[in-house]
Order: sequence, then structure tokens, then C-alpha cells
Amino acid sequence: MPPPTLIRLLQSRTMAILGLIFILAGLKWSSMLFVVRQYEDVIVTRFGKAVRIVTTPGLKLKLPFFDKVNRFDKRVLAWDGPPTECPTKDKLYLIVDCFARWRISDPLLYYNRLNDERSALSRLDDILGSETRTAVATHDLVEIIRVTKGRQPLRDSELEKTGTVLPSNIPDIQLGRGEIEKQITERTRQKIADFGIELLDERFKRSKYNPAVAEKIIERMSSERHQIAARFRSEGHGEAANISGQKESEVASILSSANRDALKIEGEADAEAARIYASAYSAPDAQDLYLFLRSLDVARSAFEKDTTAVISTNSDLGRLLKSMGGSGLAPAKTMGTSP
Repeated sequence: MPPPTLIRLLQSRTMAILGLIFILAGLKWSSMLFVVRQYEDVIVTRFGKAVRIVTTPGLKLKLPFFDKVNRFDKRVLAWDGPPTECPTKDKLYLIVDCFARWRISDPLLYYNRLNDERSALSRLDDILGSETRTAVATHDLVEIIRVTKGRQPLRDSELEKTGTVLPSNIPDIQLGRGEIEKQITERTRQKIADFGIELLDERFKRSKYNPAVAEKIIERMSSERHQIAARFRSEGHGEAANISGQKESEVASILSSANRDALKIEGEADAEAARIYASAYSAPDAQDLYLFLRSLDVARSAFEKDTTAVISTNSDLGRLLKSMGGSGLAPAKTMGTSP
């Protein structure tokens, strides 16, 4: 338990007055002091007029109740503009989305001209948007999209020889997207320097067609691909007909050569057989035998079936049959003779 004397002292009017004095002093010092951080600049204004600029970090003094502290970030700040629809030089409508990085270079000028970051972003929207539309309108689409000069497409000579892949050429560029972005940055930097702002860089984030235009472009590309496919099919049918015609021609040529060779071989065989027959039947007895055999072949062929024939006795066949009958041989039943 604290002694009664201490309790009475704490409850006295004197202590109450001292406490009030300490509280007022604390409030006074808090209104007189402010902290400047490492990443910000401070402009102290008095009745709306700038009296000093503080750029070094630490604990600083100001006049209480009359001075106001205005803080400005001196780090690199971001600007992300709204998508902008603009036409290119070759009359194609694009939606271009850009972004940029900037910082406050002159806090006092920035405070007098813009006062806060919202006004700065609004002014950047106007200036950067205008410069972007101007740059896009003065260049072709290929300049906005491509970066590398002298670029050549990859080619496969073997596929191009077959005709299944058409050789393609990429149009060359004069500046490219990187140079256009630098132009926009330089022009904007000159215009916003009067506002105490330094533009560090500006880039294209995205470039795309308007949805209505994109649909028409897709339809046109599809139509071109269908035309190329139809041409390929037509060339394929023509090549197939050519191959089929060549095949039929080769088949006819092979058959003709085979028939010619066969007839030649048959002719040579007949000639060889005739030579053998002539050699075999060159003797008189052989000739008679040959004539006899040939007569038998003729008779056999003539009387193969039931045949009735009237043969003169003066004919060779009649004499042959008569001689055969005279030698004790009876004629066939199917053969009839007449005197």
C-alpha cells in the first residue's frame, strides 16, 4: 500500500497542472516535428505557399499549426494506361496497350503544376496516349509488331521441292517496335519535363486487332488456306492422272514388247522346225514317207467322227484305200467308196 502522503500528493491540484503542462508540451513537439524517409522528398508549405524543400532523411522541425508537410515519392513509379484504339498507316485498326515508368525530378515544379500523383497520372494518360496514337498512325502494322530487321523465315528446301510447302517472304522493316517506343519516350519526355516529371521508359504491352476486324481477318485467312488446299488437291489429282497415264503407257509398251518378242520367238521356232523337217525329209524315201504320213493325218482328221464320204478311186486317198483293201485290209465301216 502506498503511503497516504503520496496518495494526497498525486491527487493534489499541483500534479494535475503539471500533467496538463506535459500533455500540452507533447502535443506541441509532435506538431513541430516530422520524419522524412529515405524514399521521399518533402515540401513544407505555409498557407499554401512552399517555404522549403527537404530531401535528406531524418527528424525535421516545422512551425506548428501553420506549416503543412507535403510528401512526394522519389522512387520509380508506374503508369499503366488504358487500351487505345488507333489505325495504322496501312489502314488496320489496332488496340494498343502501353505501360511506362516515371519519377518526380523536380518536386517544387511538380507541386506547383500537378500537386499530387492523381493529376500526374491523368496528364500522362493524355500525353502518352496522344503520342502513342500518332506513332501508330504514321507506321505500318509490321513496324508495330516486329523488332528484328532483315529477318528471314526458316525454310525446308526438300519440302519446297515437293510443293507441299510454299516459299514465303517476310517484309522487311525500317524501324521496328523498339525504335517506335524510343520515339514515343523522347517526345513525351520533352512535353512532361515542364511538370517536374522524368519519363524513364515506355513500352507496348499488347497489340491486338479490334474484335470485329479480327473476325474478318480470320475469315480471310481461312479463305486463303482453303484456296491453297484446293490448289494442292487439284495439283494432286493432276499428278495422279499423270502417273496413271504413264503407268498405262508403260504397261502397253511392255505388252507390245512381249508380243513382239513372242512372235519373233514363234517365227524362229517355226523356221527351225521347217529346217529340221526339210533336213529330215530331204531323201526321196523320206519324202514319200512324209507324204504318206500327211495323208494319214488328213484322213484321220476328216474321218474322226461318223462321216460318210464319196471318194473317187482315181484320187490318192481312193487309191490308198484300194491298195490297203487289196492287201487284205478291210476299210473302216464309216468310210464308203463308189466306183
